[in-house]
Amino acid sequence: MANNEKAEFNWKRLVFMFTGIILFIVVYYTPPWPDAVDPMGQHFELSREGKGALAVFLLAGTWWVFEVVPIGVTSLAIGVLQALFLIRPASAAFKDFMDPSVMFIFASIVIGLVFTKTGLTRRLAYKMLVVVGERTSMIYLGCFLVTAALTHIMAHTAVAATIYPLLLAIYSLYGEGDKPTRFGKGLFMGMAFVAGAGSIVTLLGAARGAVAIGFFKDIVGREVAFFELSYYMFPIGWLMTFLLWGFFMIFFKPEKDRIPGLRERAKMLDKELGPITRNEILAAAIVFTCIIFMSLRSFIPALKPIDKTALILISTILFFVFNILSLDDLEDIPWNIILLFSGAMSIGFCLWETGAAKWLAINWLVMFQDANWFIFVMAIAFFVMMMTNFIMNVAAIAISLPVALVIAPYLSVAPEVILFSSLVVSGMPFLLLVGAAPNAIAYDSKQFTTGEFFLYGIPASIMLMIVTGFAVLILWPLMGMPITIP
Repeated sequence: MANNEKAEFNWKRLVFMFTGIILFIVVYYTPPWPDAVDPMGQHFELSREGKGALAVFLLAGTWWVFEVVPIGVTSLAIGVLQALFLIRPASAAFKDFMDPSVMFIFASIVIGLVFTKTGLTRRLAYKMLVVVGERTSMIYLGCFLVTAALTHIMAHTAVAATIYPLLLAIYSLYGEGDKPTRFGKGLFMGMAFVAGAGSIVTLLGAARGAVAIGFFKDIVGREVAFFELSYYMFPIGWLMTFLLWGFFMIFFKPEKDRIPGLRERAKMLDKELGPITRNEILAAAIVFTCIIFMSLRSFIPALKPIDKTALILISTILFFVFNILSLDDLEDIPWNIILLFSGAMSIGFCLWETGAAKWLAINWLVMFQDANWFIFVMAIAFFVMMMTNFIMNVAAIAISLPVALVIAPYLSVAPEVILFSSLVVSGMPFLLLVGAAPNAIAYDSKQFTTGEFFLYGIPASIMLMIVTGFAVLILWPLMGMPITIP
């Protein structure tokens, strides 16, 4: 029986592996595709390298969704294919594997590792469980609220890496060991989804906001202030947080309504930890200081030139300087997740530099240049949402906003609604692990597969589009945002 199941699994793996390879071959070797033509009549050719980028993109997407090989190995294939088929030089394709964004993710994961090793994670988990009690629905809500709130003041990647070990400590008290459960799936996937929802509220949650505002200023000539962004994004971020709580209570309702005696057990375990240790205090102080400096970059001009990756990597260095971590601890780093994001950066830059991403954006958006203004805004939001699942959300915004802001005046659409609707959806890639670091960090729990993440990400993405439509049609106009122009 076991052998039959194994054979069936291998057969499916073979089918999806060759599906990705066939898609690559078909796209790469087909004759040149038609140019994309923008509303001004300018032609954008899809070069051989651009077509090759799309081919790699399709192969990687297929392999990632169906996990035909470990997700980090698929990322290696992205670099290899670019070099072998002369899509980009190897020096460019593999350089992206050490992009500052990848190193930021590495440093964030190290913070989570330190919190676990020092015992800070367990201490925080037990105190939280004492507050939220024994009902699993309230444990969901408590974890989601903490995650969303933290993303207002620090990058959602760092939040996910910090919250992840706390969730592991909570799940260990559920009584099902390490095996996947509905509660485990909801807890970890929910953390990833909510980290995205919370990160749209301020400029501190992710880099995408600052990049989008920069494009907006260059094209429209108006600057969006820090608190103006938060004013319009706060209700959407928190509405999505509570809707996602309801979503996971429906799709992943925990097997147990409550965990009897959990509060008392949490109190006992917290007491057993004893007084806070030197390493706990030191680790918390290092992380807190790094967060403060990264946050101050948005307000103090002198700090803006300092890259946030350099700031967060200081914490990694100090952990070793003060002997909080040792060389052996590096073996606990989930390198599969690091490689996943390395490949995501590489394919993102590949689509961008070869012009393939812009070719896709123009072909999509010009289809709606004569549509109703609302359809046009939602089409932009849908494109950004889909692209941000495959490539960096910063890149998704960079390729779509300039085109959309050029078309918008023809449909009497105010540029503000284009900017904010794009920022909403770019923060919540619910389909693929590569869409955001919290997705990949949650996957390390082994509570869900990439296929499950994709499957349940579909209704979550539909919900996101409905909320975005509600904001565009009703909420933002009531809040004073200009939607159309004379």
